[in-house]
Amino acid sequence: MARIEKKKDVVIVGLGWTGSIAGIELAAEGLEIVALERGRDQNTVPEFKYPNQIDELKYGVRLKNMQHPSQQTVTVRRRDSEIALPYRSMGSFLPANGVGGAGTHWNGLLWRPQPEEIQLRSYVKANWGESIIPEGMNLMDYPVTYDELEPFFTQFDRVAGISGKAGNLKGKIQEGGNPFEGWRSEEYPMPPLPRTYDSTKFEAACKAMGYHPFPAPAGVASTAYVNPYGMQMAPCNFCGFCERYGCYQYSKSSPQTAILDALKRKPNFTYRTHAEVLRVEIAADGKTATGVTYFDAINQEEVFQPADLVILSAYQLNNVHLLLVSGIGKPYDPATNEGVTGKNYAYQMNGGVTMFFKDANFNPFIGHGSNGICIDDFSVNQNDFGKLGFIGGAYWRSGTFNGQPIRSMSLPSGTPTWGGKWKEAIKEYYGRSMSIGSHGSHMSYRANHLDLDPTYKDPHGRPLMRMTFNWQENDLKMNQYMKIKAAEVGRAMKPDLMQLGFKDIGAQYDVRPYQTTHNTGGHIMSSSPLEGVVNRYCQAWDKHNVFVMGAGNFVQNTQYNPTGMVGALAYWTVNAIRTLYLRNPRPLV
Repeated sequence: MARIEKKKDVVIVGLGWTGSIAGIELAAEGLEIVALERGRDQNTVPEFKYPNQIDELKYGVRLKNMQHPSQQTVTVRRRDSEIALPYRSMGSFLPANGVGGAGTHWNGLLWRPQPEEIQLRSYVKANWGESIIPEGMNLMDYPVTYDELEPFFTQFDRVAGISGKAGNLKGKIQEGGNPFEGWRSEEYPMPPLPRTYDSTKFEAACKAMGYHPFPAPAGVASTAYVNPYGMQMAPCNFCGFCERYGCYQYSKSSPQTAILDALKRKPNFTYRTHAEVLRVEIAADGKTATGVTYFDAINQEEVFQPADLVILSAYQLNNVHLLLVSGIGKPYDPATNEGVTGKNYAYQMNGGVTMFFKDANFNPFIGHGSNGICIDDFSVNQNDFGKLGFIGGAYWRSGTFNGQPIRSMSLPSGTPTWGGKWKEAIKEYYGRSMSIGSHGSHMSYRANHLDLDPTYKDPHGRPLMRMTFNWQENDLKMNQYMKIKAAEVGRAMKPDLMQLGFKDIGAQYDVRPYQTTHNTGGHIMSSSPLEGVVNRYCQAWDKHNVFVMGAGNFVQNTQYNPTGMVGALAYWTVNAIRTLYLRNPRPLV
């Protein structure tokens, strides 16, 4: 029998960005809160201290900050007719393991979706008609608007400490910012960071071609900063160790830097590490949750944590798995397009241009994760979907963000990967390459979904989650369009050698190369319980004291990195809990 802990007002599952936000905001209400984190405790000191964290072999290659497949994994197949096999070696995406979650090892790019992306089905219908929506695409609107979320985007910008330049300030276009973004009520908390040589070359080429370059919105401090919780950030030193690493000098936006030390001081907040939540326990009437059962890895026993309010804020894949094994929401059936849990799994569609300049020196060891100049001239609200034959868009970025010597030696195609010829190529090309990255949207489809695997189980006897996913023609067409346009810019920069990396029409999903850790959908927001798992306040339709946070709420993926939307929705949700739910617990819709 499971050991039973003392009841709490709130139990939070996962202590990354969203769990930290929920904890600090609800602690202000005087509630007794406990957070359960599967992995280890992680602090800037001692876990990320210099020089220990700057170990590319340990963290960049061997992925010591990431979830190991032996802890939790998924099975993967491309279509329903295939037998799914376990994802045994981390490649395509890299979920985190430990306090701070993926917010410890991300690059720091923090975007807001365009207003058109939040109401994408309505936008398509109004401009081209629903007939252009491909068969099998589950194109949806969010049950919330950009205008409603704008204050919460701004709140997250302040807390995370973002550097950048507004392009649309209260409806007025600002010189030097992104003219195609949604309106902002405030300027960024910090000005943009200094630019590296490659980004200035890209900026000059874009301006000459009539495009609109602007600095990337960076969760990296350009100056000293103190956020609303009293947490301090220090200016970045461009060490180039952001992605896959914790930041050792309090410069990168992360739960550690922005929230956790303030949260840990709250007397009504506690957290437990090495506590893997196995399921949400449901009341006898089936209408509410009574708490969660977790496995205490230190004492090797199951523990029941009773609570009045359950907040799922683990990584998207883990949230969906918990919902499926706990029986929250009806499992999705792609054959009938009915059911909700596991529906609308989506990813990201990327490509890139690599250019080599024999006489250049780009100093690749100088950079940071969200460095660079971007353009949005091929974004969702700039593309004519009817004319182009696809729905979606992408932003482009150029800038040095990872000059680590093991993983980041850009060499011409066909160069040997070891031996004397490889060494000669390194000598010739090190510091002489730059790139343009295209980061694109990804739509949701009936065929792409998550469910429970009928064969494979985890160490606790639960079915593994099964991922059925493949690239679809719409998104590949969008990617090919970006290839054509990005190649034009690349050629305009007159490199000595240029090579393109974009998925072709007919490309099949491959789990081996890293792509992004931008897994979305599976517990999507909806205006009806027949369409999604949670309502507009991210409250489970069928269990009103369960709230679910994270990118699993996305109805389809935007063209941008998801963290900005994730943070804004977290603040939107806790605001609803504080102002609407606590005084009268009930379904809010």
